[in-house]
Amino acid sequence: MTTPIPQEVVNLVPAYAEIALLIGASAILLIDMFLSKAQRSFTYVLSLLMLVVLAGISYSDFAAGTTTYTFHGMFVSDPMANLLKLFTYLTVGMTLVYSRQYAGDREMLSGNLGGEFYVLALFAMLGQMIMISASSLLSIYLGVELMSLSLYALVAMRRDNVRATEAAMKYFVLGALASGFLLYGMSMLYGATGTLDIREIATAVGAGTIKPIVLVFGLVFLVAGLAFKLGAVPFHMWVPDVYDGAPTAVTLLLGGAPKIATFAICIRLLVEGLLPLAFDWQQMLMVLAVLSLVVGNVTAIAQTNIKRMLAYSTIAQIGFVLLGLLAGVVGTNQTGTSGAYSSAMYYVLTYVLTTVGTFGTLMLLSRAGFDADNIADFKGLSKRSGWFATVMTILLFSLAGVPPMMGFAAKFAVLNSVLATGQIWLTVFAVMFSLIGAFYYLRVIKHIWFDEPVDNAPLAAPADMKLVLSLNGLAIVALGVLPGPLLEVSLRTIKATLAI
Repeated sequence: MTTPIPQEVVNLVPAYAEIALLIGASAILLIDMFLSKAQRSFTYVLSLLMLVVLAGISYSDFAAGTTTYTFHGMFVSDPMANLLKLFTYLTVGMTLVYSRQYAGDREMLSGNLGGEFYVLALFAMLGQMIMISASSLLSIYLGVELMSLSLYALVAMRRDNVRATEAAMKYFVLGALASGFLLYGMSMLYGATGTLDIREIATAVGAGTIKPIVLVFGLVFLVAGLAFKLGAVPFHMWVPDVYDGAPTAVTLLLGGAPKIATFAICIRLLVEGLLPLAFDWQQMLMVLAVLSLVVGNVTAIAQTNIKRMLAYSTIAQIGFVLLGLLAGVVGTNQTGTSGAYSSAMYYVLTYVLTTVGTFGTLMLLSRAGFDADNIADFKGLSKRSGWFATVMTILLFSLAGVPPMMGFAAKFAVLNSVLATGQIWLTVFAVMFSLIGAFYYLRVIKHIWFDEPVDNAPLAAPADMKLVLSLNGLAIVALGVLPGPLLEVSLRTIKATLAI
């Protein structure tokens, strides 16, 4: 008589948030099928309630502070995962609030295109959550593809718009190429180590028995794939075209929460899995960071379209994130690891909160039949609404790194980490290009406060949008004046996650 092989009982508790989102998003899609155009706001409310439920689940896990692996080690619930998920919910929630009127005015929420905007945003977020909690090469790739396919569909949602369909085609083709890079790098790691588990990969690489040339070759493809998802130079070609061509609501979904998820897999792959190869991937990240700072800041100066300007600004901001990631290890010295990676995390969160508000202001200025795409559209905003002119100024100052905004604290934290590694030239270089980059932000501020308006139409927006946008601006100031709590949370989270 054959004895049955005992099967591992999968613990579903760490994945309750993902399971709840999968069920909830599917239910919202089915409910939306029976709603008329006039009832579309019900889908919006259900989507926000879904985010509140998820926040409660993830906050409970974050407060517990435990690290739990499940699905045979492919999925992890740890402090970093839960903190980044909380900010992902916040980012997506703000995006939905800012986008509701904009999407409705462009008939993205009516007719054949109903609640799909909300549902696809939720499925893209599910992919991001899987990326954040992935502890296997397989689960990382599943999360990346779920997010990417949802975003491809969102970019192409306005099928009658030539620019949107062109942007979707560019994003799809280049995204498929980047996914191929990522998958090829993963296959080489698997071939060299014989495992898909990130912890086992770290053990195998640390043993020093694998030929370095195989690992480095795979590492090159991994870094290229990650650089595409972040939008770092020279893998940035898609960023300005897709940001400009996509509807602003979708641009915000592209430029916000996905950056948090990509940062998470950078930590999972490079730090948790390939830290013994730090010298190799640090050199790659340094090249990407320097090129991103130069190309992003210099090219943004020449832009007259504000979405393209913000796209190149994003590229420059990613340069700072990469600086934080490359400052974690000096040779074999890991004393500055927690400070460097926490500063990079803080910078990503700062960038996301600021850019969400910036694109929210663009949608505030837009209306049916008109998109505020050009820098000139901000002329005289202070005369149309002094308060929202102030909010936009706060957001732009934060992106430029002007004290006392949150962006200044983030840049200071990253530069302090780089300086601690002894790379004075890199610190000075980053400061110089930050000063160059301040020009194009100040140019928009000049239009806001000192030029006459070309459009005197009132700023009509729902009360919830105005409230959230106001709180967004105030939060950037508050977290800039008092950066300590969030910096401390980031530091404790990194220490707990990496056990350092």
